[in-house]
Order: sequence, then C-alpha cells, then structure tokens
Amino acid sequence: MATREEMKNEAIRRLQELDIYKPYINGFKTKAQKVCFYENFGGYWVWQEPEIEAKMKDLEERYECVVYAITHEFAEFGECWSFLFVSKYDEEWEYEFERMDRVNFTADAYVWNKTEDFVEGGSICVQSFGGGIRRVG
Repeated sequence: MATREEMKNEAIRRLQELDIYKPYINGFKTKAQKVCFYENFGGYWVWQEPEIEAKMKDLEERYECVVYAITHEFAEFGECWSFLFVSKYDEEWEYEFERMDRVNFTADAYVWNKTEDFVEGGSICVQSFGGGIRRVG
C-alpha cells in the first residue's frame, strides 16, 4: 500500500499526462495540495466552493485516497460531481495509467449525485483540452 506522499506523486503524474494547465498542477504540488474542479474544461479552485471541498475531504478520509481533480456536470438524473482519485493500492496504478491517452482518460472516480445525495464509485471517461478536462462518459 502506498503512502499519502506516493499517492500525491502519482496524482501529479496523471495531471501532467492530462496536460492540465501548469499553474493548477503547481497548486496541487504545494503543501496545501490545491485541487481544481472543472466545468466544460474551465478550471476553478475547489476552496472556492466550501461544500465541495468538504465532500472531497470526506471522501479522501473515508476511502483513504487522494483526489486530484473534480468535474462538475448536470445530467438528466441530477447535478453530479466526479472526484478523480488515486487509491492507496499502488499495484492498480499502472493499469489505470495505461488506460489514458492525450485526449481521453478512463479514471477511477467517486461520483456524488448532489441532487439525490448519494455517492457511487466506478470509472468515468474524461476528455482533456486547453489545460482542463470534462467528463464525457
């Protein structure tokens, strides 16, 4: 099992592979470990949304993971926040890393349907463009 620092380093590797805007990666690299959420490729610091930041911290503590990016979207079934994470099980990292390319990335995520107030874990597909991401599947 990985340490929190090892999980953070893996998260940085994924952010770099996704070609995330460098100031956002640098914010994540700091001791404060600033995370961004993305709406249709546009990035915003999660600390700007205290409710979402609290949910992120709760998920990290509950599942012993590191969240490195969040997407926000509205679907026909509700408002969804997808928390992309690195698990503490480092033996899974290479498999997940191999599922990505410079445009699409299949990531493990906890998805919070805020409308229905439930969380579900699984894989989502995000698309990278212009330094940001958006969920596409």
